[in-house]
Amino acid sequence: MKIKDLFYYKYGVNLELMNCQEITDKDKDSVNFVARTSVNNGVVARVKIIEGLTPQKAGTLSLAVSGSVLSCFVQTENYYSGRDLYVLTSKINLTLEQKLFYAMCINKNAYRYSYGRAANKTFPNIEIPNLNTCNEVIKNFKLKKITTQNNNLQMNLNTNNWNEFKLSDLFNIVAGKYHYPEEYENGKTPYVSASNSNNGVAQLISLPPDFKGNCIVTGKVGCTAFYQPDNFCATSDVNILIPKYYNFNKYIGLFIVSIINKSENYKWSYGRQCRVGDSINIVIKLPEKNGQPDWEFMENYIKSLPYGDRI
Repeated sequence: MKIKDLFYYKYGVNLELMNCQEITDKDKDSVNFVARTSVNNGVVARVKIIEGLTPQKAGTLSLAVSGSVLSCFVQTENYYSGRDLYVLTSKINLTLEQKLFYAMCINKNAYRYSYGRAANKTFPNIEIPNLNTCNEVIKNFKLKKITTQNNNLQMNLNTNNWNEFKLSDLFNIVAGKYHYPEEYENGKTPYVSASNSNNGVAQLISLPPDFKGNCIVTGKVGCTAFYQPDNFCATSDVNILIPKYYNFNKYIGLFIVSIINKSENYKWSYGRQCRVGDSINIVIKLPEKNGQPDWEFMENYIKSLPYGDRI
């Protein structure tokens, strides 16, 4: 079965966030603004409803055909869509679980659209599992509920006191190393690519690692960042950010990854590549203490978040 067999598809309202009025979700005349990002269910802002422009309906799937190509999400609220976003409406009644399954299946085809390729003409013909397979997977899926003791966030995130830092002052930045498919088989070493999902890991291969874990990897297209805990190999489509701070850890890494994704993703859309030379000049804002990044604050903030105790 193909996407077009199960879903109607149409181009979204094609809005630019800069032309919308950003407000809070407390305003009853507000909707989510969904863009071509691979995080936060595609939602980048809350905007005021424009008179005469009807939002897309809740229950549809948003699908990015450029930027973070094939990032696909089930939208549970009405929303406006940004550029190069298609809206998929199921031809039959599907449960939320079924829609989530198909959104995941569509996203798993993102690897086909590396190097800045767009999917606007080809995505309807992408093969997806039939309903019997979908129902069987859902039936056998066992999910253990995750609990947290962090119920009340106490730390204040006041960005007004943050300072700017160049990535090259915080990290040694190098390019990944491409390996030809005939060089390896399936194995245990993570092979990190410019994917927007699965923490950037495209597959597990048999080669020994080229890079040590406890670092950050960014994709050249889109500049999507992930923290890598384990030793790994990486394709030439990514940059590796090796921390200069000797007490760097997963909590600090996750904090900085969030900052990079928030501040840089939109700058590297439309197939623009963020190479090592570009990454060296990237400036991000971080909490500061005595002229240096406040590493302790970053670590403690992530630990204090709901489910931060389960990382």
